[in-house]
Amino acid sequence: MRLIDLRSDTVTHPTKSMRSAMADAIVGDDVWGDDPTVNSLQELAADLMGKESALFVASGTMANLVSILTHCQRGDEIITGNESHIFYNEVGAAAAVAGVQVNTVANDSHGMMDPSNIEAAIRSDNIHFPTTGLVCIENTHNRCNGGVLTKKDISEISHISHSYEIPVHMDGARIFNASVYLKIEPKDLTGDVDSVSFCLSKGLSCPIGSLLCGSRNFIDRARKARKMIGGGMRQAGIIAAAGIIGIKTMIGRLEEDHVNAKKLANGLANIPGICIDPININTNIVIFTLANGGALNILKHLANAGVLGSFNDSNRIRMVTHYGINSEDIDLALKITMQVMKQTEL
Repeated sequence: MRLIDLRSDTVTHPTKSMRSAMADAIVGDDVWGDDPTVNSLQELAADLMGKESALFVASGTMANLVSILTHCQRGDEIITGNESHIFYNEVGAAAAVAGVQVNTVANDSHGMMDPSNIEAAIRSDNIHFPTTGLVCIENTHNRCNGGVLTKKDISEISHISHSYEIPVHMDGARIFNASVYLKIEPKDLTGDVDSVSFCLSKGLSCPIGSLLCGSRNFIDRARKARKMIGGGMRQAGIIAAAGIIGIKTMIGRLEEDHVNAKKLANGLANIPGICIDPININTNIVIFTLANGGALNILKHLANAGVLGSFNDSNRIRMVTHYGINSEDIDLALKITMQVMKQTEL
C-alpha cells in the first residue's frame, strides 16, 4: 500500500542532486569557520534575506532559540503570537534555556498580530516588570493555515517595536512559501526585521538545517550562543551542500505545493463532517475541523487506509503538501478521506 504522507513537509527526502552534492562536498571545521561549503551557504542565505551575515544551525527551533538568546537578557520578556511555533512547539525553550518569559498576543486567522495589541503588551519602565526584549513574528504561520504576512503587516509591527527600541525576529521557517505566494523576493519581507530564520528541511526538501540571518554583529554573538547550546558542528559542509542545492533549485516549485493544497482544501470542503473554508488556504498547510470531533480516531482510520495527517488538537487535523506529493496523490487522499468519514459516521 502506498502511503500518502501529509503529516508535514519535514518528511521530504533529499533529491539526487542534493545527495551527489553531499557526497562531493568540500569540508572543514565549521566551529573554526573553516568549512567552505558552510560559508558559501551562509553567504547565499544572507544575500537572499538582505542581511549582512548568516549562521547555519541544526533546526528551526535552534534558530529561534539562538535568536532569543542573542537578542535578550535573562529575565526579559518576549512578545509573540498565542498560536506561534515559539510558544506552542519549542518545549518551553525560551524559558527553560534562555531564561525569558513569553507574553502572547492573539493571532488572527492568517497569523497576524494587531500592532495595537503588541504595543499594549510592551512593558513600561517599572521596577516590578520584566523588560520587553524582543517581538517575534511568524511567516508563514504554521498553526494559522499557513497564513502569510505581507510586507505591510511586517512593517506595521516593526514600526511599533522599533519605536520602543525593541528588535523584531521573524520565524521564517517557510518564508519561501510566503514569497512565492506574494510573488516577491524574500528580502522584500525581511527588510524591517532585525533577524530572520528559515528552514532548509521543509519545503526545500533538505535533510537537515536552518539559517539564522541578521547583522554581522548579531551573527557574531549568535555564533557563541549556538556553541553554548551544543550547536557547533564540525564538517557540516556535508549537509550544507544540500542546502545550497535546495535554495537554488527548490524554491520555484513551491507553487506546485500551493496548488495541491488548494485542491485538497476544495475537496475536503465537499466532504460531509469536515469544516474548512478553502479561501483561507493559500500556501501548503491545510487545517480543517471535524463537526463531530474525534481527530485522533479519524487520523487512525486514515492511516490504516494509507493517508497520514497530523494531530492539531482534539477537533483539528493538519495536512501539508510538499515535494513528492502530486495531484494524483491529492485525488486519492480525498477519495480515502471521503470513505473514512462515511464509515466513521455509521
